[in-house]
Amino acid sequence: MLLRVVPEEHVRAADQADPRSLASLRGVFFDIDETFSTRGKITAEAYDALWRLHGAGLRVVPVTGRSAGWCDHIARFWPVDAVVGENGGFYFHHDGARLQRRFLCSDDERRAFRDRLDAIRVEILAEVPGCAVASGQLYREYDLAIDFCEDVEPLGRDDVLRIRCIFLRHGARAKISSVHVNGWFGEFDKLSTSRLCARELFEVDLERDPEAFAFLGDSPNDAPMFAAFPLSFGMANIERFRGMMDHEPTFVARAESGAGFVEVAELILKARAERRPPS
Repeated sequence: MLLRVVPEEHVRAADQADPRSLASLRGVFFDIDETFSTRGKITAEAYDALWRLHGAGLRVVPVTGRSAGWCDHIARFWPVDAVVGENGGFYFHHDGARLQRRFLCSDDERRAFRDRLDAIRVEILAEVPGCAVASGQLYREYDLAIDFCEDVEPLGRDDVLRIRCIFLRHGARAKISSVHVNGWFGEFDKLSTSRLCARELFEVDLERDPEAFAFLGDSPNDAPMFAAFPLSFGMANIERFRGMMDHEPTFVARAESGAGFVEVAELILKARAERRPPS
């Protein structure tokens, strides 16, 4: 059974979100690892909730630090309208005929970034024993992902922060997710590319209308999204990152990971159903 954590007093429980605002949503952005997934797996309940959000007419867009290889699969096979990957390096969407890829930087720029990251990789592996390059690194276009708990024995908080510091001292951006520390070069993040995706694909200006979308997340790399969206929801497992985030979510689910995703999805779907006039 998943551990249930009652949110701290200064953070509101998910069921305190205004139903009228939930009913007016045009879409949902959500993180994948330990927001949509649960201990590395996607439960039947979470995947069903995603289908129901999609079926209700909402735009659904995963926003993840995972690789281009993963995102190619997600855009093709999941019930989503697009996927933002590698912490904002691109978004992919399937237009009904073929997969469309929208990169933020050119092929040459991405190659130059990878060369710089190779030197950082050597330094991190030497300075932080026990970490490893993420198993999906081969399928990445932009960033370097350092595994601190997915396929290695979990590292302590100090080691995770040390990995981040090494990226930063080389002038790279760095974000901590549920399983990796991701470092990259380039002027983008989850938020900037989510806004670009919404503007280009859905004709929604999220800077003017941030309540058009909700965001669901669970870790420090989601902090810019928590700050930007009034309807931002953390899963209960966000508690383990307390004190490591610049911004926290407005609301926190009572359940962890995929069960928390289902909890928030049910609130959104219930609000939309109750808004409809009786037939």
